[in-house]
Amino acid sequence: MVQGLNSASSRKVRWGVVVDLQRCTGCQSCTIACKAENGTPPGIFWTRVLEKEEGTYPFAYTVYMPTRCNHCSEPPCVPVCPTGASYQRDKDNLVLVDQDRCIGCHSCVIACPYQARFIPDNAKGYYGEQSTPFEQVKYQNWQVGATQKCTLCVHRIDQGLIPACVETCPPKALVFGDLNDPESAVSKLIGQRSHYQPLAELGADPNVFYLT
Repeated sequence: MVQGLNSASSRKVRWGVVVDLQRCTGCQSCTIACKAENGTPPGIFWTRVLEKEEGTYPFAYTVYMPTRCNHCSEPPCVPVCPTGASYQRDKDNLVLVDQDRCIGCHSCVIACPYQARFIPDNAKGYYGEQSTPFEQVKYQNWQVGATQKCTLCVHRIDQGLIPACVETCPPKALVFGDLNDPESAVSKLIGQRSHYQPLAELGADPNVFYLT
């Protein structure tokens, strides 16, 4: 649990994730934790770890970059939604989807510059027509043809818990907290380390920061 997480509900918060690229080992624990926590359909991963080789032989090395929805302060996916299914919560910056209002028009999918939105095209699980007990429970949370995306584990945040991907990360490369709180761990890390926001030049003001 993040210190002061519950008390943040009484004021405007700006949830964010800091990714320490020097700590990430590419273990995919965040990907697996997200998959298990949210029960996404086959082929859909809300959290992904990208790999990039840098340097030259014999000093070549691999950089791992965990990615997810950035829950932007100015999300381009929200204003393009014709039904209001994509929205940003009033009390914080979390960008969510009301699947009952989503018509699957793909407008938000196209508008998202981070390729972080997905639309499942079938209701089958990993074993075809026969669903496992886990799938029967988890698949109730999404609808075929409706957009789904990382919620930053909003169901956990609202209980005072941290996102599953952050809690599971073995090297502690992921840090979660309130960017509006100068005393939070995320704010202190950003103030102490060189960092960047992904595609910051687009003006979405993403709330995921990468420490270099």
